[in-house]
Amino acid sequence: MSLPLPLPLPSSLPPQPASAKLQAIRWNRPRLSILNQLLLPHASEYVDIETSAQGHHAIVSMQTRGAPAIAIVAALSLAAEVSQKRFSTAAEARDFITDRLEYLATSRPTAVNLFDAISKLKQVVDDVAGDAEASGDQVALGYVDAAEAMLAKDVQDNLDIGSHGAEYIARMARETMGIGGKIKLLTHCNTGALATAGHGTALGIIRSMYYPREGSVLEHVYFGETRPYNQGARLTSYELRSEGIPATLVCDSAVSFLLKRDPSIVAVVVGADRVAANGDTANKIGTYQLAIAARHHGRLFVVAAPSTSIDLEMPSGEAIVIEERGVEEITMASGFVRDQVERGVLQRETLCVAPVGTDAWNPSFDVTPAELISAIVTERGVFVKAPGKSEFELGEKRRER
Repeated sequence: MSLPLPLPLPSSLPPQPASAKLQAIRWNRPRLSILNQLLLPHASEYVDIETSAQGHHAIVSMQTRGAPAIAIVAALSLAAEVSQKRFSTAAEARDFITDRLEYLATSRPTAVNLFDAISKLKQVVDDVAGDAEASGDQVALGYVDAAEAMLAKDVQDNLDIGSHGAEYIARMARETMGIGGKIKLLTHCNTGALATAGHGTALGIIRSMYYPREGSVLEHVYFGETRPYNQGARLTSYELRSEGIPATLVCDSAVSFLLKRDPSIVAVVVGADRVAANGDTANKIGTYQLAIAARHHGRLFVVAAPSTSIDLEMPSGEAIVIEERGVEEITMASGFVRDQVERGVLQRETLCVAPVGTDAWNPSFDVTPAELISAIVTERGVFVKAPGKSEFELGEKRRER
């Protein structure tokens, strides 16, 4: 089932790519390296990924994270592996690649982008291997070419998301809130260049609103710490500081009070790991409560995601599988001691926060119901709900008006 095209919005805000220092994925056939996000923001260290097993580990351990980046790293880790192998027959290459793709699918059950990429890559391999004249090396080359194309497409998709979302928020602020000057935004988790192949989704909208700096409508960005893994405090702060975008970190538990105190925050902008056909959205834990707070205070709540994050086979969010992680992420705190950071010697330390043996519940994601979402921005344009409807019609030809 294909996703319909909403009407793209004319954009007067040219997209601005993230700086090269924020390149989280480096691919130069056949070499793949990723920025180890477990060390950020205190060190920028790249890890070589030579096999699908190493790619799987990078995803599970959260050396790399973010739904779009996970799909790209999974695809390219196998591309690096098959580039170093020789296959005697097309069938051998097809079977090997298919087996490793199925293994990579187990690394992150919530990220629909990963499954979409795997499905497309399997089809490419089957098509090439189906040619009676195809060799094993030709099947492998077809796979690597397809994985590289996904990397390039993700960057362009993010630039388009940023452009569409920036125009939509600026226009809605003028037309529905009467705010024609500078505005502020609130975001959650990390949805920028570190979570994608470049630019970002929700953070890509923020970038596109801030650039060009002369005449920018964006005054300030607030972002939550995003407990328990602190992707906001560690990663979003790193990105915003790197690009000089004015920003302030707030506790997750302070965002409702922040929205009450500052009426110039016109929108909450978040990413998505999976969007159901009705618009229900799975995203980093804490997103749901932000949507409730935004609705209560009359602010826009905007989801930004590539169309590959939309699962039209899933009618609602009730069926989305939510990953649960270890209790130690809540009962303990992990990080670097300040004097080590200042000396440039990083050795991770773990502190006990709760009494040893304390039980904890640690879902990685929650599901925000469509009724709380103002718009879903993809590379194809902006989806909104029909008048009087509480859900989106992502499987129908709904267009932003």
